[in-house]
Amino acid sequence: MWPVAERPGEPALPVGWTPPAPKEATGLDLSLGTLWRIFWEWRWLILGLFALGLAGGVAATLLTTPLYRSAATLELNPPTVQVMENSKGVEAVGPEDRSFLATQYGLLASRSLAERVAQDLNLASNEDLAPPNLDRRQRQDYLAGLLAGNLTVEPVPNSRLVRIAYSSEDPQLAARIINAFAQAFITTNIERRYQASSHARNFLQRQIGNLKGELERSERQLVGYAQQQGIINTGNGEGQTTDAQSLPGSSLVALNAALAAAQTRRIAAEQRYRQAGGVGAAEANERTSGLRSQRATLEAEYQEKAQTFRPDYPDMVRLRTRIDALDQAMRSEAGGVVGSRATTLRAEYQAAAAEENSLRARVAQLQGDVLDLRGRSIQYTILQREVDTNRSLYEGLLQRYREIGVAGATGTSQASIVDSGRVPGGPYSPNLLFNLLVGMGLGLAAGLAAALLIEFINDTIKTPEDVREKLKLASLGVIPRKTKGRDLIDELDDQTSPISEGYFALLTSLQFSTATGAPRSLLITSTRASEGKSSTALALAQNFARLGKSALLIDADLRKPTFLTDSQGGGLTTLLTSGESIATRVMKTEIQGLWLLPCGKVPPNPAELLASPRLRAILEEAMSRFDVVVIDGPPALGLADAAMMAAVCQGTLLVVESGRTRTRPALEALNSLRMSGAKVVGAALTKYRHQSSRYGYGYGYGYGYGKVGGSQEIRLIGQRDA
Repeated sequence: MWPVAERPGEPALPVGWTPPAPKEATGLDLSLGTLWRIFWEWRWLILGLFALGLAGGVAATLLTTPLYRSAATLELNPPTVQVMENSKGVEAVGPEDRSFLATQYGLLASRSLAERVAQDLNLASNEDLAPPNLDRRQRQDYLAGLLAGNLTVEPVPNSRLVRIAYSSEDPQLAARIINAFAQAFITTNIERRYQASSHARNFLQRQIGNLKGELERSERQLVGYAQQQGIINTGNGEGQTTDAQSLPGSSLVALNAALAAAQTRRIAAEQRYRQAGGVGAAEANERTSGLRSQRATLEAEYQEKAQTFRPDYPDMVRLRTRIDALDQAMRSEAGGVVGSRATTLRAEYQAAAAEENSLRARVAQLQGDVLDLRGRSIQYTILQREVDTNRSLYEGLLQRYREIGVAGATGTSQASIVDSGRVPGGPYSPNLLFNLLVGMGLGLAAGLAAALLIEFINDTIKTPEDVREKLKLASLGVIPRKTKGRDLIDELDDQTSPISEGYFALLTSLQFSTATGAPRSLLITSTRASEGKSSTALALAQNFARLGKSALLIDADLRKPTFLTDSQGGGLTTLLTSGESIATRVMKTEIQGLWLLPCGKVPPNPAELLASPRLRAILEEAMSRFDVVVIDGPPALGLADAAMMAAVCQGTLLVVESGRTRTRPALEALNSLRMSGAKVVGAALTKYRHQSSRYGYGYGYGYGYGKVGGSQEIRLIGQRDA
């Protein structure tokens, strides 16, 4: 619901309405429309930089020395690791070691490998590659840096393959160098593996030498002690020495076995003898007892010497002959005894008993010898253990030394050549298409960036969107530039001209700016001078008159008047300093229905005159006599004149020059007006170029005002009408 106006003829405003405070723009709005406007407005700059980038790409292609690239492909094989050993052999598995692959990539790009390639190819002697004024060492360093800088290492994804490439101005040299890199890398890997075991081999050699001396010393001590103590070991020298391996022990074992056999024979003979039980047997035994005793003694001696000598030894043969002779004698004696069987059995029994007793005595003697040997063998065992320990360590270190030597000299290479480098058939650089694309891209990007930078730095109000978004005002009209060489009055008289059409559209928007139509008293102001406010005031007043209304145009710029007449009479300044009626100073113009109240003589104190209550009275009298009062006011920024006049007018129209009025000054001027209580109905965008926006009227604009005030003034011929 709209309330009643406060004063007669004043347009009604909504209850509780307060003018919204405009917010200062925080940055450049990069909407699609804004980008298109920026592109179109700065299209020649963008196209120029685009062409410059294109030319730069062509120049770079023509001036760049052709480069040839040769590439080789290598396969990297991580070292195998032993994980299982069984009866069929050893199973080895190669792990996916990313750190190994990364290390190999670093070794391929290392400076040391480049130095080796330079040495292998003797590139220091090539004066075309290195400066001739350097010594050989400096040239070698220079070439190493050159080779490392022109080498590229590109791993093949998800594989153990790596592609290496070298670039050079000479295609033959590029192929030689890349193949030398591949071969040097494989050779270096093999040498590095061999050298890695060198320290271990040297250490093992020193340890083996020390252990060899210790083993020899301990063996000498063992043999010397055995000779000193008369210890004879019949074992094989492996393991710990036991009693059974000594000579007394071996004899004791043999005699124990013979004693057991003699006991068995004696028991069997005794059993047979007792069963026979005859006198002849007892007599025969008595007659052969001496022979059996001798035989038992000889048998015991024979068994004892059998541990040392062979059966064909002369002493052994002699003992066996005597034993056989005693056996023959005993059989002869037994055969001569009457009652022969009993006698024979008794003789056998006695012989077996005698043999058993002899062997038992010898066993007892050997047991004492063994116990004595055991006491003397304690130190022998200690020395034997030391010998065994030294021998085990020596053999283990010797085996490890052999394994390290074999592993360092043989094995699968960690790298192999898949594809060798070939002589390239043509240069890979410069790439004309690539350079053109890069040049065009850089030129286009530079052009867009320059345009955006200019737009960001030059934060002016250019389009109706800027008026609405930056000033938070309604854009009531857009006035194009005028045609060069044509006067503004002629443009306004031609109602089909784009400027005339633009001002008529502005008038239409003003009629819908309030609920009661266009404001009856309308102040036309701007942020600064020469934005087209005087032209706008004249055009609006003329259009109101054409609509059949009586319109009064007041030139209220008391500092720099715009509208001149042939009459030398007073004007607004006279009315402000006197109580005269407005009718005495109003002049009728050549335009039907349009009246003019000129400024008159420029006063020394414009602000004091406008601050008096006389201004409101003059304006009320003018509205009582005319349908519409259009006031051409001074600029609003930096002056209080416009704010004081806006406070007594029903509406204020802010004129903004497109592309020249900056946002911050316009906001400051707008805030100054609103702080005085002015009712700003909207803004008119003047001197607009439709080519920089999507807006257009279909007339093919391209107009520019030129200055309205200052050196160029508008002269209206009229006469006074009381």
